[in-house]
Amino acid sequence: MHSESNKILVESIKRLFRRDATSHLVKIVKKTHAADLALVFESLSNYNQRRLFDLIDDVGMKGEVFSNLEEDTLLGIVEGMNVDDIVEVLDLMPKDDVADLLGRLPVEKSDDILEKMKKEGSEEVEGLLHYEDDTAGGIMVPEFIALEEGITAGEAIRSLQKEHLDVEMPFYLYVVDANGKLIGVSSLRQLVVVPPNTPLKNFMTTDVFAVKTDMDQEEVAKIVARYDILAVPVVDDTNKLVGIVTVDDVIDIIREEATEDILKMVGVGEEFVETKSIFSNIKMRMPWLFASCVGGIIASFIIGYFQSSLTKLAYLAAFIPVIMGMGGNIGVQSSTITVRGLATGRLSIRDLWTVVSKQLLVGLMLGLFYGFAVGVVAQLKYSRELFALSVGLGVLSSMTMAALAGSLVPMTLAKINIDPAIASGPFVTTAIDIISVSFYFIIATTLLGI
Repeated sequence: MHSESNKILVESIKRLFRRDATSHLVKIVKKTHAADLALVFESLSNYNQRRLFDLIDDVGMKGEVFSNLEEDTLLGIVEGMNVDDIVEVLDLMPKDDVADLLGRLPVEKSDDILEKMKKEGSEEVEGLLHYEDDTAGGIMVPEFIALEEGITAGEAIRSLQKEHLDVEMPFYLYVVDANGKLIGVSSLRQLVVVPPNTPLKNFMTTDVFAVKTDMDQEEVAKIVARYDILAVPVVDDTNKLVGIVTVDDVIDIIREEATEDILKMVGVGEEFVETKSIFSNIKMRMPWLFASCVGGIIASFIIGYFQSSLTKLAYLAAFIPVIMGMGGNIGVQSSTITVRGLATGRLSIRDLWTVVSKQLLVGLMLGLFYGFAVGVVAQLKYSRELFALSVGLGVLSSMTMAALAGSLVPMTLAKINIDPAIASGPFVTTAIDIISVSFYFIIATTLLGI
């Protein structure tokens, strides 16, 4: 239902642009949520994107739209704005979103923007820019509630009312010592149910789930998801509280990481190419397809090497697609299970041999079943027992080796700190095709004596 309403919104705005019905467009913009409006931008031409953005008269809404836009669209709009207008929008945005946006801009433009921003906000943003984009430090919010352990619940409530009205995540109160080091946390609920004269140290939780500034954002997301918390504190090497990562950012991280893994697994890079130009699409996909092309050429050479066998028994070629297809499918299944298990934390590299042996056994059992089934078909069609046995063993070896490779390769890559998602791409599937063809012809020529 929601996607259908978005389609109607996009078509309505496009139609109004064609009619140049500005007054109607303004009414729609005012009534539309910023997140829905951001989706509309992706369906418009560059010219109409700029026109639509200019129709937004609420600076706060412009900031929300900025936060929800795809990178290419965002850059296209920002490049056409003067620095003063950009700063006006950024001043009302969360500092982590500002840092993320500035990190995407050319250095010269981001420096100009930082110079014109308010000094306090600029310093916070500059501090965030020192961290890598995909780390806890790069995605954290530098605005949080931190109170010293000696103050009472009543004093904490008064502090919230006076000094912390604009904090993004007010549900957690972090307790620090005199040096700003994290020592505990209290929820807002705990704060209001205890007597006003109770010191924070008497009811705070000392078992705090905290992350370091250099922790990978995917690991941060796993912690938030695992412990069902709305935010996780970020500390430096001295355990000083420097920021928090909120659940809304975690949702974005999970979506981005899942999308990245899926794209890698099908061999189209790391970014969603449909929002890119045709040239960018070609450039990102060509290397992966080149790997498939090379693998196919190698497989053709292997088949050519056994050309004399094919000349004698042409029907050997009839089952090549079946053997390669079964091997490729089970290989992709095994690698997908393994990659997602590693990504979600359900599997660990410590489980390497457990995972590999399990997938190997699964491949062996499925290979026996389908090897027998395909072998029976070969026997019924050609009435040659040794040929049917060759086909059956070809399917068995193909599926067993593919299941082994599909689990072993991603686990090994994870062990040496390489993204295992690439294991499901063309490299592994092509390798499985080569192995399948090789085993099939070796088995067939040996058993048939050709």
